[in-house]
Amino acid sequence: MKQFASIAVLICLLITGIKAEAIEVGDQLALGELRSVQGQTYTESHWKQRHTVVQVWATWCSYCRKQNVHLEQLVQKLPANQLNIITISIDKTVSPVNAYMAKNSYTFPVVMMTPELSKAIGKRRGVPEVYVLNPQGKVIQKDYGLMVDLDFFDLARYAKK
Repeated sequence: MKQFASIAVLICLLITGIKAEAIEVGDQLALGELRSVQGQTYTESHWKQRHTVVQVWATWCSYCRKQNVHLEQLVQKLPANQLNIITISIDKTVSPVNAYMAKNSYTFPVVMMTPELSKAIGKRRGVPEVYVLNPQGKVIQKDYGLMVDLDFFDLARYAKK
């Protein structure tokens, strides 16, 4: 029976195209064109201009709520156009995301998880999950779970001077 279940899961993964393995350091992550819940469109060329911090999160995640405080501080600390920052919400709908962003006066950009992004990222260990991409789209750092404030602020080292 266990063997049948394993085969069924494998077939489902092959049919749906969901990446069975998580993206890791050294892998490519193509973000493509994304439109934020704030209405901003980011083209593929945008990601090639500088390093990009990608955070996968959810409004219901307590660790994400703590980490988003640090993320907003990082956004405010860095001059514009030195580091790309994009967050990907895994919430089912955009309504709680918009309410959360307004309630906390957060300004970091948020896109909703799509099947294409989910396929590109693969299986996650949980949220929050942070990836740092170089301008060529290669994952050069990956962290999951709550990052302490000093580790999170260390992401500023990837900012283009």
